[in-house]
Amino acid sequence: MKTLVISGGTSGIGEALAHTYLRRGDNVLVIGPNPEKGKKFLAVADGLGARQHAFFTRADLSLVAENERVVKEIKEQFSAIDALVLCARFFRSFRRVTSEGFEHNFALYYLSRYLLGYGLVDLLEKAPEPVIMNVAGPGVEAGRIHWGDLEMETGYDGWAAMFQGGKLNDLLGVSFARASRGYRTRYVLDFPGGTATGFAGEFEPVTAARVQEMLRYAKPVEAGIAPIVSAIDAPPAEPLSGFFEGRRLHPRHFSRHESDALRLDALTKKLLAP
Repeated sequence: MKTLVISGGTSGIGEALAHTYLRRGDNVLVIGPNPEKGKKFLAVADGLGARQHAFFTRADLSLVAENERVVKEIKEQFSAIDALVLCARFFRSFRRVTSEGFEHNFALYYLSRYLLGYGLVDLLEKAPEPVIMNVAGPGVEAGRIHWGDLEMETGYDGWAAMFQGGKLNDLLGVSFARASRGYRTRYVLDFPGGTATGFAGEFEPVTAARVQEMLRYAKPVEAGIAPIVSAIDAPPAEPLSGFFEGRRLHPRHFSRHESDALRLDALTKKLLAP
């Protein structure tokens, strides 16, 4: 029996993964901001006869304090975690700043994944084959990192913020998997491609139309999660690996970014220090 923690586990790919592992009889804790979706997840577990294996934690993961609370509660609840699955993301056409002063996309899509990964790594290290599955954007060429303005105070664009988030998570994986850290936990980055699970966000009309057009051609969620399930069930041997729509990325995709990964790690620690 595995124990999985899934951020963004009450909708989309995270929800599909949660149901998959509940049906197998594994322990699944999902994290999400909406209590009604949490109740729905627990009701599904009841229907599967798996209520004792289902857990819901309500949290706004765009807040550093909420991530820290969640990490503390999980450590009190479980002695080990087999897989941490990072799915939480929310598109915003217009820039929004959290109550802690961080740009929302940067906070939810990157900082939360940083905090949960490092915060729970000690529980992961106690599992037989631990893995962090970061569902982000490896292999996507669009976008860039705005080093001088990571939170995009100038010229914010929703797509640019999302693409930057994917690249920041690439660097997070590189930093986490550095040999000097000595973790047994495997770090896997996966871009499943467009899946017919919806696209969470707040959109202006042009973007809303674009999203609807994308969903028309999206693959079934079962196809999207298949490579993710495979990597969770049998984590790759390498400390860091990436998949683009099921295709394994060459290690060079990550190794060429080692200096940028160190730079981002230092910047992140500085941002979180207060």
